[in-house]
Amino acid sequence: MSIRRQLAAVLSVGTLFLAVGCAGDDLDSGSDSSGSDSSATASTSTSASTSESASTSAGGPITLAGQNFPEATLVASMYEQLLTKAGYDVTTKLVDSRDGYMADFPGGVDIVPEYVGGIVNFLNSQANGDNATPFEAGDGTQLAEDGKQLLDAAGITLLPVSEATDTNAFMVTQDYSDENGVTKLSDLEGKSVKLAAAPDCEGRLDCEGGLSDQYGIDITEVLPLGYASDQTYQSVISGESELGETSTTDGTLESQGLVILDDDKQIQPAQNLVPAVSTEFLTAHPDVADILNPLMAALTTENLTELNGKIAVDREKPEDVAKQFLTDNGLL
Repeated sequence: MSIRRQLAAVLSVGTLFLAVGCAGDDLDSGSDSSGSDSSATASTSTSASTSESASTSAGGPITLAGQNFPEATLVASMYEQLLTKAGYDVTTKLVDSRDGYMADFPGGVDIVPEYVGGIVNFLNSQANGDNATPFEAGDGTQLAEDGKQLLDAAGITLLPVSEATDTNAFMVTQDYSDENGVTKLSDLEGKSVKLAAAPDCEGRLDCEGGLSDQYGIDITEVLPLGYASDQTYQSVISGESELGETSTTDGTLESQGLVILDDDKQIQPAQNLVPAVSTEFLTAHPDVADILNPLMAALTTENLTELNGKIAVDREKPEDVAKQFLTDNGLL
């Protein structure tokens, strides 16, 4: 079943990713619209929630929110199809950035396909300010455990993390790399560059903030063209910006003459895929864990990269790629 969402805008389809719609940041409007053992227990205790069988209630309405870049759309579609099969009436809302749904999560939003480092450090910045020391564990389960206090305070439970991980990455053209001897981010120290990236990149410790403070790169301007978007790729290719934000599971760069620079100072925390669920909702609907845990176990970095390629290169629809994966793995 395809994702059901009303789109406020449609992103252009370029040489890379099949774009997805933008629902904006207002989740109250009613519009639909970053390697661990997957069997490990994540930061908050799922077993405590799932043991409360007296409050078990399968099915009913559920609001799913997420970001609108292709990989997140793909995984959101997997969630939606599995939850729909289990009897839930799913409303899916996709927005430009994490800020767009966290204001309503938990509460107006029940579940989000997340990245463990992304959500933990978002909550860390909210609680302790933009200059808070980031959580940097390279293991997803450990990072979830490190952020347990923040997650508990927010009323969010992370289910067991997936082996699949996708960290932020930064790219330049192969020509720029060759001409300037740049193969790692530290090679840009002291250089002035424009950065094409997600709208919330500026100041973030895993984006502009880290590039400026940790690497000493002079970011003269952040162009808010999107995470792994066609506009971002074209900006770098055309020379409008020297540096662009993408992901480590992007399998389309070589064909466009683009190359990822090594994050040699490791400013990126573990970004294993993980379902983030309202603790209150999970207590009332513990079956959600049983529905999504097998998906997390089936996803790997390798097959996630392959699935992204089907969307980016083969131009397949995210919902179709999601359905085929779920079917092939006996989940649908």
